[in-house]
Amino acid sequence: MDTASNITVTEADAALDNAPFRDPSLPVEVRVRDLISRMTLEEKASQTVNIAVGIERLGIPPYDWWNECLHGVGRAGIATVFPQAIGLAATWNTPLMHRIAVAISDEARAKHHEAMQRQYYKRYFGLTYWSPNINIFRDPRWGRGQETYGEDPYLTARMGVEFVKGLQGDDPKYLKLVATAKHYAVHSGPENGRHQFDSRASKRDMYETYLPAFKALVQEAKVAAVMGAYNRTNGEACNASPTLLKQILRDEWGFDGHVVSDCGAIEDIYEHHKVFRIKEEAIAAAVKIGCDLCCGGAYESLDKAVQQGYLTEAELDVALERLFTARFKLGMFDPPEMVPFASIPYSVVDCPEHRQLALQAARESIILLKNDGILPLDNRYKTIGVLGPNAHNLEVLLGNYNGNPSHSVTPYEGIAARAFPASNVMFAAGCELCGSADSVTWEAQEVINSADLLIAVLGLSPLLENEEGAGGSGDRTALGLPASQQALLEVIHNSGKPYVVVLLNGSMVAVNWAQEHAPAILEAWYPGEEGGTAIAEVLFGDYNPGGRLPVTVYQSVEQLPPYEEYAMQGRTYRFFTDEPLYPFGYGLSYTKFVYSNLRAEATTITAEDTLTVHVDLQNTGERAGDEVAQLYVTDLEASVPVPLRQLQGFQRVQLAPGETRTLTFTLTPEQFAATADDGTRFVEHGQFRIAIGGVQPGQTQRAEMESNVVEMVVEVTA
Repeated sequence: MDTASNITVTEADAALDNAPFRDPSLPVEVRVRDLISRMTLEEKASQTVNIAVGIERLGIPPYDWWNECLHGVGRAGIATVFPQAIGLAATWNTPLMHRIAVAISDEARAKHHEAMQRQYYKRYFGLTYWSPNINIFRDPRWGRGQETYGEDPYLTARMGVEFVKGLQGDDPKYLKLVATAKHYAVHSGPENGRHQFDSRASKRDMYETYLPAFKALVQEAKVAAVMGAYNRTNGEACNASPTLLKQILRDEWGFDGHVVSDCGAIEDIYEHHKVFRIKEEAIAAAVKIGCDLCCGGAYESLDKAVQQGYLTEAELDVALERLFTARFKLGMFDPPEMVPFASIPYSVVDCPEHRQLALQAARESIILLKNDGILPLDNRYKTIGVLGPNAHNLEVLLGNYNGNPSHSVTPYEGIAARAFPASNVMFAAGCELCGSADSVTWEAQEVINSADLLIAVLGLSPLLENEEGAGGSGDRTALGLPASQQALLEVIHNSGKPYVVVLLNGSMVAVNWAQEHAPAILEAWYPGEEGGTAIAEVLFGDYNPGGRLPVTVYQSVEQLPPYEEYAMQGRTYRFFTDEPLYPFGYGLSYTKFVYSNLRAEATTITAEDTLTVHVDLQNTGERAGDEVAQLYVTDLEASVPVPLRQLQGFQRVQLAPGETRTLTFTLTPEQFAATADDGTRFVEHGQFRIAIGGVQPGQTQRAEMESNVVEMVVEVTA
């Protein structure tokens, strides 16, 4: 066993030195079963809750399964803080996502082993991490949408797969960390009703939208754990759902890892969902159906459930086997010199390389939404006024489920550090984060009067969009800026001075007025510890923005179906037929990219064929920059309802001025599939449109979008 655990060795423990579970040369399943066979019924029950007690006589240390690393090691002291998940999605860069996950897992391992040396077994210092959140951000009102990779199943899957692979490592024997895909499965609000809410979704919407990312993480990334959601899905409590946990997760997808409940969700089964009335019956059903670990204390009564006949000890053993398999694969019962990740030094935590990686991620997450030519800024502005409640606020750099950076750079600090030597930079918050329209301060007016250029740093905050129980209502009710910030923006505009708007938020903000009036708008999300530096680099032209929207920016809630409805019709770019403020995949640049010569290696294929397509991409501008080439597929002759278009490929490419590169995409039969009423996926004969460009096709309201898309049609035959 890991000597860092420092469990007191009793005489009984010493007598177990030759026990099979202590022999690293034996198969994990043999070791696990041997260890479980030595436990009493009460001891077994004690290991199925997230705060698992130590069993000294067997040399098992205490262990808390709850750890967070959504965008950096969370809640465990100093750690590198990367952009919030929605910002990482805005990079559209899967290799970068993998590098970030490797850095996070390095810091997690280092923190764990340091904690074990100190015999510190508290929460947030383990190796089982409850990330990523791959729920579909179906409605911008959801307070936890910031934790996701946006509204699209394909983008979510691709980013999630790389994140999981980076966390879990590629060692053939040991897991670096356990990643957990959450919240399985149909879960995205309302936050204040999640403990009793029933999410109703058709089988088509399930298999076409809500499940694909989970399937990809299970089958491609081999994610080691899945977390069940609080709510019911189609009448079944997610953590005791025969459909989700047995039929789909294990039988259809072949998942062999462990399932953990969200915290308190097991209690919800009998206290709020009322699926079962008797506690012991409910917890027994959850275990039998496939939820192995309870975040909370409900499973501490599993021994009573066995004694009362609701559960057999053999059924309980199945859950224990899955849980201890994870711990053995993490190397917790092997000498540290055998585990390749146990030697990662503590110096990796908050190291300069990781800080630089956080800066690069922040750069790549920034989206240029509008630019009338004012950006990048030049040296004509001698006094710059930085205004807004998000301009000098650490909280909005970090988002939720965050770690603590050793030092950070706010937008004001980044602008002040980067401004031209002869420039004077002034600051005033200017108004409340969320207040009335008459809250603009006199300090703001002083800055406005004195400055030659104004930068308004506005948006949301984790105080305004969050998880149920984290303060406030959790969800949003409107999509625009708070009244206080809108008033400040209008005061700035009415001054007649040039200005730029910078948004920090975790979900889309309908800045309709700003789009009409402001010279330039940047979207920066919750950008992490180096956010201010990245924002300043984009404003002053040191970095050419290349981020793209992972969500649709609607004009108002009036364009949306009721929040409580989970039917996808009318939601996200795949089913939305009205005109958005900004479409999914949108983002501008300081340079110009042109697509040409789209060709396929075959224009007629069968339903079993893969298809390879090529397109030429040229940077025709005068600046180097990143372009995100996006491939969309549209079924033109579907016999069943299908999305308007679907993202099925993307590449983030950096090109020098004048440089041309040929990009290649390969499409599998599954990427042409439609979904039957019963959820069955199938490829039918007919024509399919393939479109590649810097934004999705069909967005004709702005000329710069439509001119940057090339299309072709291919035929699928018998």
